[in-house]
Amino acid sequence: MKTDCIKFMSLAAIAAMTLCTACSDDEKEQIEPPISSTGYSSKLFLNKDNHNDINNNFEGVFSNKFVGILEGGENMSNIDNFFDNAPYRGAVEVNNDWTSGWIRVEGNGDETSKDAIEVLEGILTSSKTLKAGKTYALNGEYIVKAEGKLIIEPGVKVVAMTEDESVDYILIEQGAKILAEGTKENPIVMTSDKKEAGAWGGLHICGRAHTNVEGGKGVSEIGNAAYGGNDDTDNSGILKYVRMENTGYALDSEHEANGITFYGVGSGTKVEYVQAYNGSDDGFEFFGGSVNIKHMVVVDCTDDSFDWTEGWDGKGQFLVAYQQNAECDCLMECDNNGKNFDAEPVASPTIANVTLVGNNGSKQGIRLRAGTQVKLYNTLVTGKAKCLTTETSQTEKALVDGTSVLKYVTLATDIECNGSK
Repeated sequence: MKTDCIKFMSLAAIAAMTLCTACSDDEKEQIEPPISSTGYSSKLFLNKDNHNDINNNFEGVFSNKFVGILEGGENMSNIDNFFDNAPYRGAVEVNNDWTSGWIRVEGNGDETSKDAIEVLEGILTSSKTLKAGKTYALNGEYIVKAEGKLIIEPGVKVVAMTEDESVDYILIEQGAKILAEGTKENPIVMTSDKKEAGAWGGLHICGRAHTNVEGGKGVSEIGNAAYGGNDDTDNSGILKYVRMENTGYALDSEHEANGITFYGVGSGTKVEYVQAYNGSDDGFEFFGGSVNIKHMVVVDCTDDSFDWTEGWDGKGQFLVAYQQNAECDCLMECDNNGKNFDAEPVASPTIANVTLVGNNGSKQGIRLRAGTQVKLYNTLVTGKAKCLTTETSQTEKALVDGTSVLKYVTLATDIECNGSK
């Protein structure tokens, strides 16, 4: 009788333990705090419908610096006819290396202003053609005013005369155009006598498309030219097979020149096959506007490779950032408006087929902050301690509610979410 009682008690205890264990598991599922309406998380990033991946070691992905893809991606041509059909992750296929033959990844050229047939300086108000294969010197500012047109033929070299104290840069004002069409075999090269980062002031283009700065109009950081407006289809010309070298001249701590700066540039402007190389500020920066970009490469620009703010909402495909320099900052720094996170129109570009390879430093790969939104597809990010970070409640809310999209994104690290801080 005693034995039966003990046996019964033991069975009851086991049953109770089993029941409690089951209850604990159920309760754990039930009491897990719901995802915040504004807070993003790794759990959301890794939702199976997003097809994202973290902590990938990228072994065997790249055959040459940044050349290589991972299979599996969105066919973006089904989303918008701007995009090519490239349903894979990354920007450059091994058997279709569109970067070969026209970009630079190391060293410097031997271009010199001493070989120039003409000096570019002052103001252009009419049409000017730089002849194919010729070298031109740039002395100080060269400003193309409204109705002016700077035409640059294949193989032209523009060399900034950096031995004096003048600030050398090219500025395309509202209503003016630059028509720079190189080829893969004969790219247009804009460089400097001094073969070092920060030697000259790069290219600045001001358009009549939107910016979300207060009042809807801004002034360029270099040249004090107006930009902004309400013509999002504005046309500032063409950039094709153009390489920018050694840019990033610093006027002061607040005003530095990027490789190319797009100020309120409209979607009527065509930009493809353009590189920024060895700069001391950003490679490409977008202050508002709706310009679309394709086949863009940034190598060793020591601030951010790609940078947007003030409501840029263009489209981009086949973008590469590659960092060898230990000083390089973010691969992509992405803001809506640093002074007003809620400013409208909100920055919301749609970007696909991206390869971002960092310098193995502690900074961010992609830094989404200051209220920006984004739709990002088919992307590889490696070589950064923080491959993707999110900041500000506005940015994270857009990710949570589906206004922003991260799909087919493969990272070497987990994401870091700081929107609630």
